[in-house]
Amino acid sequence: MPRLAIGLEYDGTPFCGWQRQEHARSIQAEVEAALSRVADAPVVVAAAGRTDAGVHALGQVAHFDTTAVRADHAWLFGANSLLPPEIAISWVRPVAASFDARYSALARTYHYLILNRPARPALRHNRVLWVRGALDAGAMQAATPALLGEHDFSAFRAAGCQARSPMRELHRLEVTRSGPWILVECRANAFLHHMVRNIVGSLLRIGRGEAPPGWLAGVLAGRDRRAAGMTAAASGLYLSRVHYAEDAGLPVPEGLRAGDL
Repeated sequence: MPRLAIGLEYDGTPFCGWQRQEHARSIQAEVEAALSRVADAPVVVAAAGRTDAGVHALGQVAHFDTTAVRADHAWLFGANSLLPPEIAISWVRPVAASFDARYSALARTYHYLILNRPARPALRHNRVLWVRGALDAGAMQAATPALLGEHDFSAFRAAGCQARSPMRELHRLEVTRSGPWILVECRANAFLHHMVRNIVGSLLRIGRGEAPPGWLAGVLAGRDRRAAGMTAAASGLYLSRVHYAEDAGLPVPEGLRAGDL
């Protein structure tokens, strides 16, 4: 059966998250309903990452199998005409039957967006974390090297995380500021539940001057979630890119950059 991959962007605010749920509105259910109407047959979609309630995406990737024969642009425009305004398919590509949006992924990049100014946001309400008090982005960046590489990330793992191992390899962790905007970029081979939000919550403690940059290394080594910072709000988190081998032939999303804001 032919397999197609799709790129997705969405505002996660009104949804219970990616995963289909019985009594709540999910992104997966909305996408499956739209594609099923285009296919004139049931479609089941599997995504690279099951984003939580309120989390956004610029570069989510999913795949589905179908016997329906449609041009790529027919899938794209047909589904987008049926999707709610908070969800859009950005591209459609045929892929090999062996391609799996989740298991073929080599890495994932998340961005976390912080607005650091006295006045609350209006246009980016529910799409950013607003921090009224001053944050030292330089101190936050100074703490990041401690987390790079392969480690036990138990200190940044949600209590309900179902991953079999807390070991993850963090490839990149960068904090950049552009005016009042602070952007945290985090790339790893995979993530534990709430891992990015818990890392950001810990960096915020450093940014506020409540802990020195060197504190983060001790938190990691202690493997105790209670020692780390708060879980930062879902509103500032974006799944920006899922990384695959070049021969998959999938488009690369633009993502977020602090200088663009």
